[in-house]
Amino acid sequence: MSELIISVSGLRGILGETLTPEVAVRFAAAFSASMPEGKIVIGRDGRTTGPMLRSAIVSALTASGRDVIDADVAATPTIGVLVRELGAVGAIAISASHNPPEYNGIKLFGGDGRVLDAESGAKIRDAYFAGTNRWATYDQIGEVSSVEDPHAAHLEKVLATVEVDAIKAKQFRVLIDSNHGAGGLLGVRLLEALGCTVEAMGHEPTGKFAHTPEPTAENLQGISADVTGRQCVVGFCQDPDADRLALIDETGRYIGEECTLALCVRQAMETGRTSGPIVINGATSSMSTLIAEQHGVETFRSAVGEANVCDLMIAKKAAYGGEGNGGPIDPTVGYVRDSFVGMAQTLALLARTGKPLSELADELPQLSIHKSKAGVSAERLPAVFDKLEAKFTDAEATRGDGMRLQWSDRWLLVRGSNTEPIVRMIAEAPTADEASSLCDQAAELLG
Repeated sequence: MSELIISVSGLRGILGETLTPEVAVRFAAAFSASMPEGKIVIGRDGRTTGPMLRSAIVSALTASGRDVIDADVAATPTIGVLVRELGAVGAIAISASHNPPEYNGIKLFGGDGRVLDAESGAKIRDAYFAGTNRWATYDQIGEVSSVEDPHAAHLEKVLATVEVDAIKAKQFRVLIDSNHGAGGLLGVRLLEALGCTVEAMGHEPTGKFAHTPEPTAENLQGISADVTGRQCVVGFCQDPDADRLALIDETGRYIGEECTLALCVRQAMETGRTSGPIVINGATSSMSTLIAEQHGVETFRSAVGEANVCDLMIAKKAAYGGEGNGGPIDPTVGYVRDSFVGMAQTLALLARTGKPLSELADELPQLSIHKSKAGVSAERLPAVFDKLEAKFTDAEATRGDGMRLQWSDRWLLVRGSNTEPIVRMIAEAPTADEASSLCDQAAELLG
């Protein structure tokens, strides 16, 4: 990612190199010129470069005649809720998600409070490259207002998805690690509203990350020790913009991000909150699919990407969805991946079953995912897919978002990267060796 990465959902780059105030102004101006009349919400995660980018973007929006509602530091899913609550036509979230501190980015929302779909995002991307803008005259410059409590509506919506009194009765001791991103402001407040004794780490949104921001097992080793040392029933670990959640159980074991969605799906199934199917993407673990099947609920798989999951959720009138990167999507809260939904519904599952998180994790379908990649140009991919389909004739083959091969108990996804000249191979099987073997067999066909 040494270059500025521009996609249909926004952009991301290194401050002072690929991402500059000029880039931010041009991108915000193109966004404004492409949206219907109305106010635009802006928010940011805790990164130290956020205030500077906020100033540049607000300048571009007001210079385009837009009134701006500034939420200051707010999680990505919170910004999605605010768009709907405030009747805005869109939003800009300033965040580079789990990337290192030298990065920052811009994520775009539509008036429905979700990340822009591919078609809308492509128009804004093209407008940026074309240098499109609609600068206002001196008497039409927009104004900036703030939100007294930007987190209140989101908090209320998340609490409405669980039995609050049942969770309060357990008086759970929990740890939350927001790693100095945006998640601590609402995260601590939510957990306290659920009657928890909260051990908060990195809840101040300073952007000075205490560890590498992506919530992986390697990056959270120190947090695991804190969970056991402070005798917590669960450790909740957010990425900087708080749309992803990884779990650590009471023994200090990293449960991970794939299990977050599966546990939330179980909670939804067992409490009868599902009046429709669920939607996950093609690279998400089948744990959620198997849980849904046990309750007679159908699963649909979308292309990889939050916007694609939400598109299919809406089309299929899905009751639940999400991605295996720790991002449950509860449509009663909003069509955005949401770590706060994950925390509340995990606690609801703990309270309702009376089981520790370690036992609940062990009860999930036991599957292993393996991921690898190789250098392959986009022009060669169709031929690679033909070879895969010819080799694995016993699998159900689906093309679109790369090539996906599905067997009764395993799957393989081979797809080109949207940002690099590489192909990614992801496989899931009952054992780690079997998953790795699928990726190895696919890699042999790339030569």
